[in-house]
Amino acid sequence: MAYLQKLTGAQPLKLRDFDPEFDAGLDKETGEEKLEKLSAELTRQQELLYAAGTHSLLIVLQGRDTSGKDGTIKTVMGPLNSLGCQVASFKVPTAEELAHDFLWRIHQQTPGKGEITIFNRSHYEDVLVVRVHKLVADKVWRARYDHINAFEKLLADAGTIILKFYLHISKDEQEQRLLEREQDATKYWKLSAGDWKERTYWNDYTRAYEDALNRCSTPHAPWFVVPANKKWFRNLAVAETIVSALRPYEKQWREKLEVIGQREKAAIEEFKHSKVTQK
Repeated sequence: MAYLQKLTGAQPLKLRDFDPEFDAGLDKETGEEKLEKLSAELTRQQELLYAAGTHSLLIVLQGRDTSGKDGTIKTVMGPLNSLGCQVASFKVPTAEELAHDFLWRIHQQTPGKGEITIFNRSHYEDVLVVRVHKLVADKVWRARYDHINAFEKLLADAGTIILKFYLHISKDEQEQRLLEREQDATKYWKLSAGDWKERTYWNDYTRAYEDALNRCSTPHAPWFVVPANKKWFRNLAVAETIVSALRPYEKQWREKLEVIGQREKAAIEEFKHSKVTQK
């Protein structure tokens, strides 16, 4: 079953209408069993995607601090073959990146044909943190919604399958996770006073995310709001959505591989025959 609703911009949304505790009535054990099966299917799909070489897959992960972007990547994408799968993380822009348009550094990280790329944060930071902290003039970030839509349409027209996930946690859940980090020495490297400071902008970020989701949800690059208070359900929902999105392409990929296989088989037979006649 589909656990997430595809957003295409047809209906405006408010994040308060999405329950971050939602788990589709499942328990953790059942969810993890389902995830195991989906992981196996996703691995098979990656092989087809890579071998056919007709499409690429771009997965965008956005969310507040502690929402689970790293955990989602590790659990959902971890079983995949690293040969055709990579993660791109976007930090504060460098001087060189700032000397170009805001999408310049993003475009360089998009996946080639047959590849999967996961964006851990993305071009959406330029209508989120940039907006909340007033790093550029309003007219600058407001214009970026159209730039983003045009950019994603370009990628889609070139054969990139785009899936964008907003990992949705509650303010209370975020606080609990931040406190747990402080008690776990193995996670000290994640500690940042900035995480607590950013919480003071919670409502500002809510409005920024709502505008991004509403303005940049399109049929070719849909957003999905992922209930993320329960980590196991977050992983299941993301995996199910990816697998479901790729299923319609499998027939086309298999047909392409059948043509390739028949061609190569004929070439092998011709080579064998030529070796026999030369004797």
